[in-house]
Parts: sequence; C-alpha cells; structure tokens
Amino acid sequence: MKIDRLIGILSILLREEKTTAPELAERFEVSRRTINRDIEALCNAGIPIMTTQGTGGGISIMDGYRMDRTILTSKDMQMILAGLRSLDSVSGSRYYSQLMEKIQAGSSEFINGRDSILIDLSSWYRESLAPKIETIQDAIGFKKTIRFRYYSPGGDTEREIEPYYLIFKWTSWYVYGYCLLSDCFRVFRLNRMDGMTQCASYEGYREVPLPDLSNKKVFPAKDRVKAVFDPSMKWQLVEEYGADSFTEMDDGSLMFEHEYADDEGLLAWMLSCRDKVTVLEPVRIREKLYHITTEIAKRYEGERNEKYSVGRNRPSE
Repeated sequence: MKIDRLIGILSILLREEKTTAPELAERFEVSRRTINRDIEALCNAGIPIMTTQGTGGGISIMDGYRMDRTILTSKDMQMILAGLRSLDSVSGSRYYSQLMEKIQAGSSEFINGRDSILIDLSSWYRESLAPKIETIQDAIGFKKTIRFRYYSPGGDTEREIEPYYLIFKWTSWYVYGYCLLSDCFRVFRLNRMDGMTQCASYEGYREVPLPDLSNKKVFPAKDRVKAVFDPSMKWQLVEEYGADSFTEMDDGSLMFEHEYADDEGLLAWMLSCRDKVTVLEPVRIREKLYHITTEIAKRYEGERNEKYSVGRNRPSE
C-alpha cells in the first residue's frame, strides 16, 4: 500500500544519511518512477527532501531536519519488530518476514540488545488458519465479499459478508463484517469457517462502525453461577477468572461465583472439571448436569454389561 511505502521511505531517510531511487525501488519492490512519485508526495507533505545528481548524489533530508531522527527509539523499533513477528507466526506468506528485513536493513545502530518480547499468535489450526487470513486480507483490500460455511451451536449456515476488520482476541482470530444473510454487522470466528472463497466486488458506501469487542457486548451475561470447587482446582480458577473470583472456605474448598454467557459453555466447563466441582446455582444447571452424567453412566454401564455378558457366554476351549 502507498501509505505504508511512504512511511517506510521516510523512516529510511530519517535513519540514513543518503539513499538512491534504485536502492529504494529494489527495497520496496516497485519501479523507479513510483519512487519518484513517492518522493514528490513527501515533498508536498512538507518534508524537506533534497535530491542531487551525479557521482555521490542521491536522496536525503535537509540537515535542519536531522532532529527528527529520534522519532523512533531503540525500544520503539523492538516493539515494532515484536508486533511484526507476532503476525508472521500466523502468516502463510513471507510478507512480514520480508518487511522485518527491510526495517532491520541498515538500522543495526538503532536496535540494541536481544529481543525481550516474543509473541506467537499461531494455534493448532495454523495450517488452515493462514490461508483464511490471507484470503480475508485480500478481500478487504480489493473490497470483495467472502462466502463460507459457518458452524455454530445454532446449526450450519452458508454466509456471505463484506469483510472490514481482522481481529485477534480471546486467543482466537475473528473477522468483522456486514453479513448479507442477517443484514447486520457480525463477528465470525475463523476456526468455525470452512470453504472460504472470494466473491463479488462491493462498493464501500456503508458507514462501518468500529466493532464493540467488550466482553459484555460479545458475551452478554445470561445468569450467575455459584459452585464449590475442590482446593486442587485453585490454579484453574485463577487462570480462567482471576484470584478474586472465589472465596476460600474453612475446609479449604473454594466458593466460586461468576456471571456466564450461555448454558452450553458453562456445562462443558463444569463437566471438564469432573468430580472436583459441585454446582449450587442455578438449579436448572444442576438438573442438566444430573441428566447428562446419568445418560453417560447408562451408556457406559450398558456397554460394560454387554461385554461382561459376551465374556460369560463364550464357550470354553
């Protein structure tokens, strides 16, 4: 994108004494004519850029503008590279690694010490996630809708959306866009999307609000759960909800109270805690847990009895 290239050129000019149009063209993989237009755009924006011809000539910023070299500190550059590295962890191409190479080129005096922040945004789904991210990025850039099959607790649906934002939150990737099926702006989780393809072009005439990604908006509280946990579950409560989410009782058990968004998610979590939790409220959750565990016990008891019966009826050799 042009704005990214202009920022990159300005960063190089602030960092280096002098460069040339061929060097910039090679670094940003564009033509010399494009670089000349970019330099003209920077001049029109008020940046005092000088160009000199002949041997030893090149492109530079006037000496009086040198004080702006400190616009980025070594710490700033470390943060920028950490951010690019995090995006590279889910990228299916070499774009971010190449961008890091461009930023690091000729800036060794600007980046001191070892990397202190390592961010990995990849997941178990990296192989399927990377092409989805790339497809969505291209669709946003070229203003094309994307069509996909979406799997949700309410069932499977075919969706087509105008994508506007790629989002990483709650340890997962999402796309925010205008859904043509529901006729509103929605957030979709990439791991639940399948068969994604780019479709028709769309005009950018919609007024696109910034997505409200607050927990209260995306996961509105449905009810409040009250449960007693075994002391061995303390680490999990701290990890999931924080150290102030429970009260330690005299017998060492943990009284837990918290709002939750949906019954299914709560049931799945409680079942994952096995016999280390006893739900006190709401009553309907207690009843659902009783019904689920009873049905599970019947299934395994039936299989166990059948296996035992087969073993008894087998003729002796």
